[in-house]
Amino acid sequence: MTLADLKKELAAVADPERARSSAWFFKTKKGQYGYGDRFIGITVPAQRKIARRYTHLPLSDIEKLLASPIHEHRFTGLEILVAQYGQGDQQAIFDFYLRSTARVNNWDLVDTSAPYIVGKHLLSRRRGVLHRLAKSRNLWERRIAIVATLAFIRQGDLEDTFAIAGRLLKDEHDLIHKAVGWMLREAGKRSSEALLDFLQQHYSDLPRTALRYAIERFPPAQRKRLLAGDFSASSNK
Repeated sequence: MTLADLKKELAAVADPERARSSAWFFKTKKGQYGYGDRFIGITVPAQRKIARRYTHLPLSDIEKLLASPIHEHRFTGLEILVAQYGQGDQQAIFDFYLRSTARVNNWDLVDTSAPYIVGKHLLSRRRGVLHRLAKSRNLWERRIAIVATLAFIRQGDLEDTFAIAGRLLKDEHDLIHKAVGWMLREAGKRSSEALLDFLQQHYSDLPRTALRYAIERFPPAQRKRLLAGDFSASSNK
């Protein structure tokens, strides 16, 4: 069960039609965020199923997968890395991940890995690295910074989510607006009061996309008021 075997398994379930659809969906044309990414067309469940059979691969093989121009190779490599984080040398895997962020270079790659490696690792450690990543010029490092906080949210710890969301309010990229809104919405599941306080404080700077994502779980009438900047009613009715 070698790296070559893994690539053969992926190739065996590749679908050219799905590959074309994925290339469009993940914006791979010149000037788009995914420019240059190559797809062979494999479903996420299929990639995860294959990844589970190769969790024994060494980091040197994971590094080769992440260096591949093929998106599904990198996704599968990250799925293996997430599994290994729960089984092996967590510090080594965390450090490897941070050295590899240049290859965690699409939103699904970030979302399938950042909370489960970076977020989990920092649950009981200092989190300055996230605030450094939030200031990065690299779009994907900024997304890692905010999405990694999902691990904290699930433990009821919202402080870093709000702090990093605040840092990213003026970000120019829509993918950051969406990620910020998503994490704010998740934080709101833990404390709608804390979410409303944050939204009221930052309403004038909050990108519309982030705001819409953040308030998705509120009732329609309240969403309408919040979109208009009306925070006078604290009731969810």
